[in-house]
Amino acid sequence: MAITNKWRITRDDLTARFVLLPTIILTFVFVYAFIIFTVYISFTDSRLMPSYGWVGMTNYIKMFQNANWHIALKNFAIFTVLYISISTVLGLFLAIMIDWSKLGDRFFRPIYLYPMAISFIVTGTAWKWFLDPGIGLEQIVHSWGFINFKFNWIKTSDKAIYTIVIAAIWQVTGYVMTMFLAGLRAVNHATIESAVVDGCGAWKLYTKIIIPQLGPSFTSVFVILGHMAIKSYDLVIALTNGGPGRATEMPSTFMYSYTFTRNQMGIGASSAVFMLVLFAIVIIPYIRNIVKDS
Repeated sequence: MAITNKWRITRDDLTARFVLLPTIILTFVFVYAFIIFTVYISFTDSRLMPSYGWVGMTNYIKMFQNANWHIALKNFAIFTVLYISISTVLGLFLAIMIDWSKLGDRFFRPIYLYPMAISFIVTGTAWKWFLDPGIGLEQIVHSWGFINFKFNWIKTSDKAIYTIVIAAIWQVTGYVMTMFLAGLRAVNHATIESAVVDGCGAWKLYTKIIIPQLGPSFTSVFVILGHMAIKSYDLVIALTNGGPGRATEMPSTFMYSYTFTRNQMGIGASSAVFMLVLFAIVIIPYIRNIVKDS
């Protein structure tokens, strides 16, 4: 009888499925169908417009032989490692400070979280002005009398990528803080009180008891920051436009450049598929754990 009730479809079920049907169809057409189409294009000789001449792995071979792609991968590695590690450490530190002091929680939390409400385009533009040696930080410090001060990373080929790291960290650290703060508030207080009664100090309390219980928060932070690093296009364009030269080229800017300005759609599609694979590596284990836990 229970099985019969489980599989019985009521009128409300039919209504709900009918309402959701257009959304499901549009999702499959404009998300999954275009993903499949992009994968197919990556194996064709498409240039300005899609073509259906099958060339196998040629586009992928050309992409990995391209010096700009090597620059993009190197910059992506530098950006991802620094962006995720520093944002995580700073976010955790701010969360512990707020959780520990209990002072100014309602005041500081919106301030730290505010940059996340700003788009990456606005963030990139603001940091572009701030880091410009002619009108930004360097000029301000010169006006204070320190005329030997120099901070021209945004104009320097070997340091420009770090300006993107700085802007991205500023954008997401507050958001990371709120995720860790939620994790800290969910830690079992009985365990903490027992440790305090046994004479456990603050350093050992956090490093041995509290932080090891923040595994789900760390996983969520790594997944969110990881996928944001993969699709970091608008921040790069607004801040450096990929320059100076190709110094801040990323896989996302490489994909746009070769697809829409260099008329190499096949190679651009190959880079898009590569980014999709990276995204799958990040997101699939996370989804699998969620399904497993549920």
